[in-house]
Amino acid sequence: MTATTTRPSDRRISPVFVGILAVTAVTGWATWTGFAEQPGVAVFLFVTAAWIVSLCLHEYAHARTALHSGDISVGSKGYLTLNPLKYTHALLSIVLPVIFVIMGGIGLPGGAVFIERGRIHGRWKHSLISAAGPLTNVLFAAVCTAAFWLHALDGVPVGFQYALAFLALLQVTAAILNFLPVPGLDGYGVIEPWLSYNIKRQVEPFAPFGLLFVFALLWLGPVNAHFFDAIHAILRGLGISEDQTYCGQNLYRFWQGTDDYCSVSP
Repeated sequence: MTATTTRPSDRRISPVFVGILAVTAVTGWATWTGFAEQPGVAVFLFVTAAWIVSLCLHEYAHARTALHSGDISVGSKGYLTLNPLKYTHALLSIVLPVIFVIMGGIGLPGGAVFIERGRIHGRWKHSLISAAGPLTNVLFAAVCTAAFWLHALDGVPVGFQYALAFLALLQVTAAILNFLPVPGLDGYGVIEPWLSYNIKRQVEPFAPFGLLFVFALLWLGPVNAHFFDAIHAILRGLGISEDQTYCGQNLYRFWQGTDDYCSVSP
């Protein structure tokens, strides 16, 4: 059986997600027009709301791919409604990633939809389900950077450019971290179907700690420096400079005060 057996209500977009989209649109407009008295507040709300939208789309991509691969249970679980409150761990999947953005400016991978893997047959399908989420971050990053690599920034307010640059950084970090072949992350989910049973049994106990291990490594100065060097190299290839991402994060963290170099006239 395929996705056609799900009820129409299982696919109806949640008012919660529509509300998040509305916040993104309104604060994006405020960032573009300079309507907000404090530009940093508008950037903060716009980037945060857009980041939550990307988290919802990430999980939706997992669920939708699973649906078409044979797991029709994702509909009844509410995963197709884009409602983040339906996720297995809303706190870990939405609140924690937002806190990491506020504290460190890094796109923390979420993890939220429970896929009934037993319903799905074929290793390629399992790999594609795992890859679908971070590929959504890649697509989101492409959209955020389009104006930069297309050299179409004429008329785009500088504050909005900074916001997009920082949002792109979050998407690129999320995609790279998710694609790491570490137990518990999507990258491992891509290769897991191709591993032997013995290897999977040996790795399974470490899955809950994979993300913690990655972030412990990122706390190490040299590892963190090399990681962000790679991130900025990718962004430079997409037409975004480190100054633009710096100013985006500086405006985002408005409570710390805005660097004169990044000041934007309201």
